[in-house]
Amino acid sequence: MQIDILSEQEAAVLQELTAASSHIVVTCHKSPDGDALGSSLAWADYLRSQGKDPVVLIPDAYPDFLQWLPNTEKIIRYDKHREEGDLLLKTADLIFCLDFNEPSRVDEMQASLEASPARKVMIDHHLNPQMDTALTVSHPDLCSTSELVFRIVWQLGAFDAMPKTWAVAIYCGMMTDTGGFTFNSSRAEIFFIIGQLLTKHIDKDKIFRKVYNNYSSWAIRMRGYVMCHKLNVFDDRHAAYFAISRKDMRDFHFLKGDAEGLVNEPLRIKGMRLSISLREDDRKPNLVWVSLRSVDDFPCNRMAERYFNGGGHLNASGGRLLCSLDEAERITRQAIAEFEP
Repeated sequence: MQIDILSEQEAAVLQELTAASSHIVVTCHKSPDGDALGSSLAWADYLRSQGKDPVVLIPDAYPDFLQWLPNTEKIIRYDKHREEGDLLLKTADLIFCLDFNEPSRVDEMQASLEASPARKVMIDHHLNPQMDTALTVSHPDLCSTSELVFRIVWQLGAFDAMPKTWAVAIYCGMMTDTGGFTFNSSRAEIFFIIGQLLTKHIDKDKIFRKVYNNYSSWAIRMRGYVMCHKLNVFDDRHAAYFAISRKDMRDFHFLKGDAEGLVNEPLRIKGMRLSISLREDDRKPNLVWVSLRSVDDFPCNRMAERYFNGGGHLNASGGRLLCSLDEAERITRQAIAEFEP
């Protein structure tokens, strides 16, 4: 089974860059999800095995249901420690950019990232990488950046030295980016990787519970409320959408991550091919976050590009609208009515 992902030249460049660097930063995109956080923590574990002392610097908060991941206490949040983050980026000689394909994905950290004199390495699985790097490892066909990290570590012969914490982070990242291995996960290599991770004595069932069965009672109430009162279904277009307002979030004591995965729920309706989630930003007015999920060959990435200033994968994409929630709903209804796959 083919697991190697790097060319001989790429592997040599990666190892040379790592060996020659003493101040290494690992970072990921804004609002880190399970894959962004898992791949970053796992890559930091690998770097430690190589005698390095990396810093994991992330743009902002990550969901409450990921707080349990090993080594999260070592993470530095840029939004809380801007001066320290700016200094880390300024003095770094190597920056690993994981799970994002362009500098804008780090939001308020973008200027400092781009200004950093450090060499940069991108490890990512999103389409159309657009960064100035010393090395770009981009494979949109893979299920997650965590899968990429596994393959690289395996190819470099470091798997046996990896600790259990590394395996936990990799499994969590792969699991969350495939919805518990329910989409984009039909390749045999994925299950070979899972088998190898299990040799590190991870408890995959416990990881699942910690991620998917870790909501507050308010979060469960909000999810029921949204599905009952906010869901709009268009049977003739095999599509659905819902919108979560700031008032909804206040009423249900919203915490970051409480709506994670909710966009997948309408796809459980018989015949549904597309589901769209709209959510007002909890701080900035006239900013609406958009998530799209689809099944089979429905290209929600093309819809995200055309209507929602975004993009992503065939069946999982995102975007944002700079408008009111009412206007975002109007645009969404228009997209559903007009879009021809």
